[in-house]
Order: sequence, then C-alpha cells, then structure tokens
Amino acid sequence: MTKEVKKKKLNLALQGGGAHGAFTWGVLDAILESKVFDIEGISATSAGSMNAVVMASGYLEGGEDGARAALEKFWHEVSDASAAFCPASSGLASSFENLPQFFGGWGTESINNATHFLNLMSQNLSPYQFNPFNYNPLLDILKDQVNFDAIQKNKDFALYITATNVRTGDARIFKTEELTADMVMASATLPNIFQAVKIGKDHFWDGGYVGNPSLWPLFYDTEICDILIVHVNPLVRKELPMDAPSIENRLNEITFNSALLKELRAISFVQKLLERDMLKDEHKHKYKDVLIHAVRAEDAMSKYDLSSKYDTSWAFLTKLKKQGHAAGKKWIKENLEHVGKVSTIDIAKDYLGQSAS
Repeated sequence: MTKEVKKKKLNLALQGGGAHGAFTWGVLDAILESKVFDIEGISATSAGSMNAVVMASGYLEGGEDGARAALEKFWHEVSDASAAFCPASSGLASSFENLPQFFGGWGTESINNATHFLNLMSQNLSPYQFNPFNYNPLLDILKDQVNFDAIQKNKDFALYITATNVRTGDARIFKTEELTADMVMASATLPNIFQAVKIGKDHFWDGGYVGNPSLWPLFYDTEICDILIVHVNPLVRKELPMDAPSIENRLNEITFNSALLKELRAISFVQKLLERDMLKDEHKHKYKDVLIHAVRAEDAMSKYDLSSKYDTSWAFLTKLKKQGHAAGKKWIKENLEHVGKVSTIDIAKDYLGQSAS
C-alpha cells in the first residue's frame, strides 16, 4: 500500500513575458506532476496571469492532472493561433496582408524582422490606428477554455491578477471573486500593441510596469508564509548590450523587474526588523516572516532576445516548457524539505547585491 505524502502549502508568484510564459508552464507542470503541494494563492501578471487562470480552471475540473491538461491545451491553441497572436501580425498583418510572406513566414528570423518593423511602426502609429478593431485572439482562447464562473466561486485557492491603471499609474489587483477574461487581458495588454482594456470607469495596461508579479497580496491575504517566485525575465546579465535590439531587450527586462525588486527590498527590511525584534509588541501581529523561494531565469532565458517573446511556434514553446519543467523538478528536489521552514534564497545577497549583514 502506497503511503500518502503529506502535501506542503505554497503560494505562487508568476512573472509575465509573452511567449516566455511557456517556461512558467513547464515549472507549473513539474509542480503539478509532483503532487506534493497545496497551492493557496497565486499572484500573476501578463503571461503569468494566463498560466494562473488556465491552471486554476483545469484544477477545479480535474485536480493536478486536469490542470496539466488545461495548460497543454492552452499553449497549443496559442501556437495554432500564432499568425494572429504574434504582435507583428495581430493588428499589423490585418492591415498589411502580405506581411508574413514579406518576412518569409513566422520563423525565428522573420519574427525578428517583423518585431523590429512593428517597433518602427509603433513609434508613429498607435494600436488605435493600426488595429482599430482591437483584434486579440487570446481573449477568445481564454473565454473558450477558462471557466471564470467556477473560479469566482472556488474556495480552494485565491488568485491575484495585476494590471496597471493608465490614469493613475497604480497597480490594480483583480481578485478571485471578481475575475473575468477582460481583467486577465488587461494584465497582459502591452500599450504599443493593443488598446487599453476598459473595466468599470478606468482603463488598464500590462501589469508588469507596476508589479511583475505583485507579492504583497500573498502576505496580506493568505495564511501561509511560503512564496515561490517563478521568473521569466533575467535579473542579471553579464554582457553589455551594444546593438539596438539588445539594448531594447535589456531595458525591457529592467523595467519589468523593477517593481518586484522594490517589493523584495521591503520584505528584506521587515525580515530584519523581525529577526532583531525591533517591532513594538502592539505592531508585531501586522507582520509575518515571509519565506521566499525562487526559480530563477538566467540559465534558461538569457540566451533569448526580445523578439523571441513573440515566437509562438510549437517547437519553441515546447522547448521552453521542457526547460521550465527541468528547472521546476530541480527546485523541488533541492528545496522541498525547506518549504514551511526557511527561505531558500537570501534576498539581500541574491537580489539586492548586498551582504546579509
């Protein structure tokens, strides 16, 4: 008789990064495959939001196996719709019918060329001009595959989806009980590619500008202390970017990591206050010692440039999934025993370039 493994509780924080979200798909697949974790909360942005709601919907229908199947189906449909999903084709190709042929199809080289072409166009034309009907096939895929009614009513875990309020510049966290496909799309709306998403009286852009992902809902609104951050954007690069695409790529990474680093700096500060017993007794109940874990992206993702975030070919997506799965399995093997006990990263040393003192 097989002994049932007692599951460990874990929160997830999922970064966004276009097609690079397939790396996160692989990490999640490894976590679900292991069947050793109970997920209480998921905070996510952009492609991370897609992974979060698809996994949640699949889990509610069929547990870990259902979640794995749902993620596989989602990314397969993204790939099948790639001619429309790639930003170079989503609005632009509808206006320029022969653009794919001009770039020779949607292989890696042509994605590169088309991405640079789109960047030039977006400096002079907004998505309200080159994509006036705001065509976005991802919205249809989400509505078709995700049962948002079931997600809103579920009590198994909480979802926190970050978007950027265009008017105020603040983060807006859309929570489980209100979550819709439009809110998830708002979290993934890059302003140079798609029109801002209107929800209520406000309009929203990609959440990566203000929280990629937002960590604070996980330590204010959930009971458990452990947060696993699944990175997509490399924090550190050794080489100096010297050509225009490399400079643009690095600026993109820095921008979409900055909010996360600010939150980690705040967590590190609170950890020191708790360790050194520097808080007054009447304030201690407001804080908890958050345990941080991470699957970093440097080893797997540093070799890919900005244009690869738009490569939704099945070969590329499954390659990233395989790399993410390997990274997820490695993290579980090395850190499972520490979950619920200690952080497996040193924020000051691993993220802030400081000594722990």
